[in-house]
This record gives sequence, structure tokens and C-alpha cells, in this order.
Amino acid sequence: MNIAIIGAGAAGCFAAIEIKRRLPHSKVTVFEGGKKPLAKVAVTGGGRCNLTNSFMEVSSIDSVYPRGARLMKRLLKEFSNKDTCLWFEKAGVRLATQPDQCVFPLSQDAMEIVNTLISLMRKNGVELKTGHKVTNITYNEKEQENRYSLEVMSPTGTVLYPASHVIVTTGGSPKKEGLRMFDKLNLEIIPPVPSLFSLCLPSQPITQLMGTVVENVTAAIAGTKMKADGPILITHWGLSGPAILKLSSYAARYLNEHDYQTTIVVNWFGGEREEYILNYLNDIIIRHPQKQVQSIYPQQLNSRLWLFILNECGLKEHMRWAEIGKKGLHRLASCLSSHTFNVNGKNRFKDEFVTCGGIALSNINPSTLESKKHKGLFFAGEVLDVDAITGGFNLQAAWTMAYIVAKSCANEC
Repeated sequence: MNIAIIGAGAAGCFAAIEIKRRLPHSKVTVFEGGKKPLAKVAVTGGGRCNLTNSFMEVSSIDSVYPRGARLMKRLLKEFSNKDTCLWFEKAGVRLATQPDQCVFPLSQDAMEIVNTLISLMRKNGVELKTGHKVTNITYNEKEQENRYSLEVMSPTGTVLYPASHVIVTTGGSPKKEGLRMFDKLNLEIIPPVPSLFSLCLPSQPITQLMGTVVENVTAAIAGTKMKADGPILITHWGLSGPAILKLSSYAARYLNEHDYQTTIVVNWFGGEREEYILNYLNDIIIRHPQKQVQSIYPQQLNSRLWLFILNECGLKEHMRWAEIGKKGLHRLASCLSSHTFNVNGKNRFKDEFVTCGGIALSNINPSTLESKKHKGLFFAGEVLDVDAITGGFNLQAAWTMAYIVAKSCANEC
């Protein structure tokens, strides 16, 4: 029995190990177009590998999986984040949960995860073929033993590989052209677009404050209900940080449709209403009427950002709080609650490229992740129209779906 796995990323390698554990006498071959397996895992989490999340601060699955939440809610009941931690701990990986609930290997080294998975594949007899890119998949329903034929570009030329079962774990494709291997399978495909990226504010004065971090803000797309909370980072090209990355995930398709040109609204008080901020500023006036406005300011802001905001409101930094006036006070409160910036473009977030879109979930059985049209064809990971915000949730989706696919494939065999 030949089981072919297309893609040696997190989902592909995990699925290969699980299948061989269940079907030790089967032949499992993983095809990878790149030179190295698990290349994306090696750089995720800044090279530390944020392999999952504790989910302790997750209010709902919808808040972390903008696409595929219903599916993930179902699948996580069978293989959860706790199961992931136990799986890696049994493999000898010690884990640590950070205050933000992100789970990393205690070594803080992504290569420990990479090497663990590669070692387990070798130990279980998985055949790994790097530099082998699958370009086409053909299905013959009349066949049983080798109902699939994979067209593979290898270092020595194009070869055909027969398989009884195929598991697709190719990850996200930046462009629809990357999904052409499915052309003959008549599958519904959601056009892929980027997710998880920072926003460009070209030539806008705030970029002069690069390096400034504000821990708790709310960022929103003007005219929509899309918003995200968390830290924000001002960069030399615009805005980044967890709040912006989450917002880019929620608004991935909207931003693509608008050619990454929109207006973003930042609340420097973490979503507090303007009335609350007015009361906060009035309290400063009562307690420090003779202090200069440049010297007394909200503790979550640094002096550079505060002076920038004062300038945006037309307030002189040397004036005293008692001199600010009603109009000046309202301008300041308005800016702190709804500071607007014109976005023009996006910037890729490091090497952790994530896409929204891919194989539509309507194609698969939600319990097994098997194709409804083609027996023995399974999908796992970001190749499906499932993606998440930052924090270990994308990798958790990969582990969970890989486990489900391996179990389903083994049960069918």
C-alpha cells in the first residue's frame, strides 16, 4: 500500500509519523518541492517555534480562526492543544508556556521541533523525498491499489508515482497558480490572499517614531466592524505588532479587495470611549493644573509618542494643563480614542507567510478531512481554507488536522 504525502511541513511530517505508527507495514512517502523539510517551522515564532497555545485566554474559537472556526471547534475536541503538548512531551520535548499563553519548547529553539519530527519519521520508516515537486494529481476510480498517479518533478526529471491514498499538506499558496496540481480533480478553490502582515503608512510622520511599542491598543478598519486588541509596534514603514497582525487576519480578504488601501483607526486607550478619556484628562487638569502638558501624560505612552499626539492636536508642549481649554481637550481626547492613519500597502511579517483561502471546506468530509468526490484523498493544514491569528494557533491547526487525517486514512486502509 503506497500512501503519498505532498508537502513536508508541520502537517505533512506529523501525519506521516502518525500513519506509520498505525500502519507500520505501509509505504509512506513524503514529497517536498523544497530543499529542506519543515522550513517554515524552523522560522516560526522568531526561530523559537510557537507550536501551540494554552487557549486559556481564548473567549471563542471564532476569535482565533477567522476562517474554518466551525471545523476547528469540531476537530479540537478530538485532538486538542493539550494533546499536542502531551505528544511532544512524550517525544522528549520539554515545553514552556509564556504569560501570553504561547507555548514554546523550553530550549526556545525551533530546530528542536524540526529535529524531533525528522528523527521520528526516520525511526518509523517514512521515506522523505526533498527536491521532488508534485505538479499534477490524476484519479482513477476504477483502480483500488493505485487509484492515484502523481506527476513529480525530481532532480533527474519528471516521474510518475502511483498511490492508493494521497494526503495533501502543501501549506498556504500565495497565488492560485500554486494550486494547479488539483486542476484535474474538479475541486472548489477559494482564491488565496495573504494574511498576517503589517500595514504600510508611507511617508507619514508617525513612522519617525519607529521602535515605539504601546502594550494595549485597539486597531480597527474604518467603516467596518473589524477590530483587534493588543500591543502595537510603530516601524519605519508603518504599523505592526500583535494588534495589527490580528487585524490583518480578520480583514485579509477585505484589504485584498481594497488593494491594501484603507483607513485604520487606533485607540491608544485600548478601546475606552472618548467620554472615559475626557474624564481621565480632566482629572489630570484638576491634579496638575500648572504642570506642562509634555510632562504629564498617560503611562501607556512614551514621551515621543505623546509629543507627536500633542502636535497632531495643535497643542504646544510647553503649555500648562490649565491652559489647554475645552476645544483643545476634546481634540486630544478624540485623537487618543480614534487616531486615524491612511494605509497604503502591506508588508510581509518576517518569513511566517500565511494565506487565507485554498481548498474550500465544502470539498471535504468535516469528520475525516477526506475529499467527498475522491476516495482516499485527504487534506490537512493551511492548504485548506483555514487560517488563524498569531499565537501558535496555525500550528495547532496543522497538528490537529494531521492527526485526524492519519487516523482517518488508517481506518480506511
